[in-house]
Formats: sequence, C-alpha cells, structure tokens
Amino acid sequence: MDVTPVDVIKELGPAFLGSRLKRLSERLQSGAARIAADAGLQAQPSHMPILAALEGAPLTIGQLVQAIGISQPGVTRSVGQMVELALVQSRQGADHRQRTISLTTEGERVLARAKLAVWPKAEAAVRALLGEELDRFMGVVSAMEATLAAAPLDTFTERAGSALAIREYTDDLAAHFRDINAEWINAMFRMEPTDQEVLDHPRERIIDAGGTILFVEARGLGIVGAGALMPAKDGGLELTKMGVRESARGLKAGEHLLAALIARAQTMEGDPFFLLTNKRCAAAIHLYEKNGFRHDAGIMARYGARYERCDVAMRYRPQAVIDRI
Repeated sequence: MDVTPVDVIKELGPAFLGSRLKRLSERLQSGAARIAADAGLQAQPSHMPILAALEGAPLTIGQLVQAIGISQPGVTRSVGQMVELALVQSRQGADHRQRTISLTTEGERVLARAKLAVWPKAEAAVRALLGEELDRFMGVVSAMEATLAAAPLDTFTERAGSALAIREYTDDLAAHFRDINAEWINAMFRMEPTDQEVLDHPRERIIDAGGTILFVEARGLGIVGAGALMPAKDGGLELTKMGVRESARGLKAGEHLLAALIARAQTMEGDPFFLLTNKRCAAAIHLYEKNGFRHDAGIMARYGARYERCDVAMRYRPQAVIDRI
C-alpha cells in the first residue's frame, strides 16, 4: 500500500524557513534554466547576476560579492564555471594583488540575449505565479534581507526568548501543568502520591480550593513553564509545582513566572507564604533567594513532612530583598 510521505520541511514550520526557501529557490532556478536553454544559452541562472554586475566595468571577486550579496565561495565557484564557458575572463590587477573579472565578447552576447529572451519571460512567470501578492512578497524579502544584513539570525534567539507572556489556568492547559512538572520531578526524583494527586486534579486540588495556576508562554515555543499557589489547610499559601521545560531553559522564563506568582500571591489571603523543595534544585533555590524567599526552620517543621524529598523549606520575606539593596 502506497503511503504519501509527509512534507517534513513544511510541517516543521518557521525553524526550517531557510531550507524551505532553498527548496523554493531550486524550483525557481530549475524553471529559469529551462527558459535559458530554450533561448539557446548555456549560462545558468546563477550566472545571470554576475553577467549583470559586470556590465560596463570589470570587478574583483570582493566587489562581485558586495554587488550580488552572496558568499565569496559561491561567487568564486560561479566565476570558475563562467571562465570555462568563455563568458568571463580573469586578469591580474595592476597592483598584482587582486584579479579582476570582466565580460568576454561571448559574455556580452549572452548578456544581451538574456536581457531580450530570458529575463522578461522569467519575470512574467513570477508575476503570473504571485499575482497581486508580488509587491508584498518582494517587500517582505527585502525587509528580511536588510535585517539579516545588519544582524545574523542567531542574534534573534534572545529577542524571541524575551517575548514572554503569562497565561491564566484553563482546563485545556491542564495537560501542560502535568507534563511540565512531571518532566522535572521524574528527572530528579520520583513521583510521590502528593504529586500525583495535584497533577492529576489541578482544578479540584488548587483552583476550586481558592488557589491559582499560572503559565508562562514564549513566542514561537508555546507554553514553557507553569507554577501554582495552593492554599494550605491552616491558612498558609504554598508556592508549588513550578517548573520550566528543559527545551526552554535560558529564556529567563522561570524568573518571569516567579515574579508573576509572587505578585499574585500579594493579592491573595495566605500567611505564611512558603515553598518546599530539595537541595538538589540548586538553581531554583538561588532564584527563590534572589526574589525574597529565606530558609526557615519553622516552615520545615510545620509543612516539610508533606514530601519525602523535602529537605529545604523557605518563607517569603520581601524585607530580605530590601536589606540587600
């Protein structure tokens, strides 16, 4: 039985935009090559920008790179092919340090023929392909080129990561609450009955009891973190089940989420405001300390028995933050 393969590049979305544009470029250039062949030209589509750039004056490889905007290896490779086709010639420069590339008589003939029989047909085909969307598409391409010329793509990861938003609990997000917390609990400890009960029934155990669950969402990544404020039976308020997906570490999502949870706690009844954790969660403990939580033996004695793994208990004391300033 034949199975239609999945279009992997399309399914993977924006992360594979470069691969998708390269695929699109190959399809466009394949059609342009057939137009050139029909016109009796041996020159490939990749040669056309070089022919156009050399019209009127010789250029060095470096100048061609600047004029066309593609990599030096790519330009050098195309120039080598064009030398073999007798479309261009390479000569030693006057200072003997650089070579200049210029059109041959054959190159000038091919350029004239391309202007007459290839470029108009290729442009007409693209206009037919995109229709009224052509100007908008070309504008988007130009904007992307200008932006990436000023800063490479990898520099945008920090900017993307900074686009964090807090989401309120809804039942359709319950699976995220469970999965995010199960990830770190199972990676470092083992799921205890108390964990299981809360993660399986977040509405009953937290929301309906007067508590809150907040999520942090990162643009382009979706829900990456979750945390809860759960009322204790004796009037306290526990910061609990807070975690960030491993794949989103480094985006400061935890800091963003913790700040939102602390701010929400200030609007709720509950004293003491506390948390229970383990020494192995060193990074999290450091974050809690930075934001006003302090180790507290009284909290340990009062609540610590709830978890087998609990060997750290902390109480929120915002004055501690002020004292450190």
